[in-house]
Amino acid sequence: MAAVAATHRREYELREEIADVLATTLPGVDVLAVELLGPERFCVYVDHPQGVDHSLCQNVTNALASYLESYAIDVSSPGVKRPLRTASHFANATGCSVAIRLGVPREGRRNYRGRIVNATDSDVVLELSDGETQISYDAIARANLVDEGR
Repeated sequence: MAAVAATHRREYELREEIADVLATTLPGVDVLAVELLGPERFCVYVDHPQGVDHSLCQNVTNALASYLESYAIDVSSPGVKRPLRTASHFANATGCSVAIRLGVPREGRRNYRGRIVNATDSDVVLELSDGETQISYDAIARANLVDEGR
């Protein structure tokens, strides 16, 4: 459990650091998430109003050159399984299906899949097959939209 919490914390720290770097070097780029793929590799999920193409991914990699001493870097568009990390990400996805993994199990359960009913500054409410549940953002290790095949 401690390793999961440490990984989640490091991903959050990297996302904040990288968002600060890109805010000054590549305005308009939104850092959606950073996922550690191993101790020396991470993936940055970015979005941009004009879309994400190979050129933007290369520019993001170049802007993060200082991280290349410690990490191999992958840069990706969010795709249909867009990561959700902030309150605004969840609010923008109201009505959509999501998969959520908690950092620490709650009542023996770590994984949730449902439709976002409401998203506030502190938590998200999901409609599940057996009712609704409220989950604090602090408890979420990972969350992604579910591809509904539309």
